[in-house]
Amino acid sequence: MTTRYNHSMGNRWVIPILLLSLITGSCKKLIEIPPNPINQIPQAAVFSDSSDIISAIAGVYLNFKVAGGSNLFSGNIAQSMGLAAGEMTYAYSGNTFQTNTYIATDGTASGFWTSGYTNLYYINSCLEGITSTTAISDALKQALIGELKMVRAMHYFYLVNLYGAVPIVNGTDYKTNTDLARSSVDSVYAFILSDLTDARKVLKATYPSAGRARPNLYTADALLARVYLYLGQYANADVMASEVISSGNYGLTALSGVFLQGSNEAIWQLPAVGTSFQTTDGEFFIPYSNTSAPTYPMTSFLVDSFETGDQRKTAWIGTSTAAGKIYNYPFKYKNRTYSATPVESYMFFRLAEQYLIRAEALARQNKADSALADLNKIRSRAGLGNSTASTPDEILSAILHERQIELFCEWGHRWFDLRRTGRIDAVLGAIKPGWLPTDATLPIPSQEMQNDPYLTQNPGY
Repeated sequence: MTTRYNHSMGNRWVIPILLLSLITGSCKKLIEIPPNPINQIPQAAVFSDSSDIISAIAGVYLNFKVAGGSNLFSGNIAQSMGLAAGEMTYAYSGNTFQTNTYIATDGTASGFWTSGYTNLYYINSCLEGITSTTAISDALKQALIGELKMVRAMHYFYLVNLYGAVPIVNGTDYKTNTDLARSSVDSVYAFILSDLTDARKVLKATYPSAGRARPNLYTADALLARVYLYLGQYANADVMASEVISSGNYGLTALSGVFLQGSNEAIWQLPAVGTSFQTTDGEFFIPYSNTSAPTYPMTSFLVDSFETGDQRKTAWIGTSTAAGKIYNYPFKYKNRTYSATPVESYMFFRLAEQYLIRAEALARQNKADSALADLNKIRSRAGLGNSTASTPDEILSAILHERQIELFCEWGHRWFDLRRTGRIDAVLGAIKPGWLPTDATLPIPSQEMQNDPYLTQNPGY
């Protein structure tokens, strides 16, 4: 069955919760929900009715791992926004993100939007179903609602940073959703903060299932720290990042182990789904052999940004030689095939980012010594000495540079950092012929404009 959904369709296309179990497959074990204690709800009721809820939650996480295409969380953010930010090039012709010439009919730009709102429909359906169910205990109900709100907040975080103002859809009623206009960026961020605040009230420090595949309290804290940083609320960003760092649950690992399944640096990571490959990044970035050209070679602009002696350059950048030419490619994930060992998992949030969030938040509050201490933790792990930055401007510049190197080709961090700090025109205008300021925001898909007369297009499209 093929089901299409966009923000304006509401529940004209109803996806019965039970049908989600047909598509979960190998994902079901990933999101297995422990049964309620026997003294809270009869065991028979748990096993006869809660399977629907398990299948629904499985459907939400399966949407994260749809390989290929332009699903918002399939891995294409790293590829497309890495191209857009000048971190990589495309080995073939015609990639609109490399040239920043995407238009309203662009498949990838449209795919991020469509898949994002499709995922939000699933999430909202689950929230409505779980809120009204009597099949599980109130404690489990509240925990699942908190989990889903955290995931919903993450969707809106990426949508608002890709497209700017976007419609806020928080239900499945078509009468409400049919003709929604774009909400302001401030309103979207307020909605994100509301969801994350609600999530923090009920999520626990322990993970709700084996591994770190489903969000816990510190996953919400990690996203909240990032949101506060983007909003310029630096004291709050400092507090939230500190909650994660001081929890004792996480630690910086050796560079070779950062992206392994079970990494102590992982705040949230998803294991492989399916049997083709473990992560999209490993599949798409690593060439077939050492004598093959990679599909996404790294630019000299990025490679040359590494300091002499930076161990990340050897640990996280691969090389291949094809037709006498040496290519560099992202090599944070080293497994191209599903069966490769040691097993890697797809990293959504990790501790190093929290140190860098706190470092920047501290620097912007003129707490230079503390900011440098966090910055130097990341540098030390990379085999580098302490930063020589001393003035406030130098310290902030050093932290932003460290973000560029530590988080390269991950989740579009470079693109979003350039946008939020107001440097995108200066940086990309200097290395990209034809760059226009309006390229910093993706176009609203033309099909969505046709479906919803209340939508307006971004400037330049």
